[in-house]
Amino acid sequence: MNRRKTRKIQVGNVTIGGDAPVAVQSMCNTDTRNAEATLAQIERLKKAGCKIVRVAVVDKDAAHAIGKIVEKTDIPIVADIHFDSRLAVEAAAAGASKIRINPGNIGDDEKVRDVVNACRARNIPIRIGVNGGSLEREILEKYGVCARGMVESAKGHVKILNRFDFDDICISVKASSAALTVDAYRMLSDELDYPLHLGVTEAGTVRIGRLKSAIGIGSLLLDGIGDTIRVSLTDDPVLEVETAYDILHALGMSENTPSLVSCPTCGRCMIDLIHIAKEVENRLSEIKKPIKVAVMGCVVNGPGEAREADIGMAGGKEMGLLFRHGEIVKKVPMNEIVDELMKMAHEI
Repeated sequence: MNRRKTRKIQVGNVTIGGDAPVAVQSMCNTDTRNAEATLAQIERLKKAGCKIVRVAVVDKDAAHAIGKIVEKTDIPIVADIHFDSRLAVEAAAAGASKIRINPGNIGDDEKVRDVVNACRARNIPIRIGVNGGSLEREILEKYGVCARGMVESAKGHVKILNRFDFDDICISVKASSAALTVDAYRMLSDELDYPLHLGVTEAGTVRIGRLKSAIGIGSLLLDGIGDTIRVSLTDDPVLEVETAYDILHALGMSENTPSLVSCPTCGRCMIDLIHIAKEVENRLSEIKKPIKVAVMGCVVNGPGEAREADIGMAGGKEMGLLFRHGEIVKKVPMNEIVDELMKMAHEI
């Protein structure tokens, strides 16, 4: 798919926008003032593949804790600020790699200028974070909660920063509705070329939150929209990272990651396909190559249905078939078929 061209910004050691890969983000749910607990969670997020981590800055102690955190991790830290410009200035001085604010709720021009100057001096970008549930009164009175209102809110915040000659900007326009989120980002992408941070905010618990995020974020990525993503779940943030990668993987946008094609089974299936498919999926996690592997329940249409796969198997009562690009290469006992399939995967 063709990515829409956006400007590039640098968030610590991660490039966002332009032709850079889509970066996965998450947010700690620890008390930022507890630097040790926050660092422990950041390490778990990093192991899961997270590239950027956001932390809440609720007071001066939280802002100062960022200094302790950035000393012990190479993950870029985003300071999430609301209402208090002094916290943004202190977080920037402490070593945050990006500041997330709404310029409209930071205060008067002098306070916005203070934040801009602190960020400019350290080459720190600012993310303008617009949420459908917290739009300005004048926007609500003119537009209500809709895509146009969210986009106009974002554009208004951009103008505030531009007024102080600051243009190192990333934007998000999130809503708890996947449909509204998609509409807002599509509209914004047509009107501005700043890098976009995608997400369906307050998506819910794992069950529904994953679905809403996949629909919202996935639809936009298919349109070529989006430079960085965060899945919002009411759960362990590590699950957010795993879900984000699942979305990228389903879209064919994750690098060096195998993909699995497997049939849903039917009355013709004479093997425990569910168990086999899960075993293959688990063992494929060891492989860092962009190969496609098919696991099919029977030989009736197995090779044909998975012709586009690099390798695959089709089960039978006692014997199964292994194939490569739809061509049968070997017949093996079913109790050996997974091992033989994995040998083929490693040989590619």
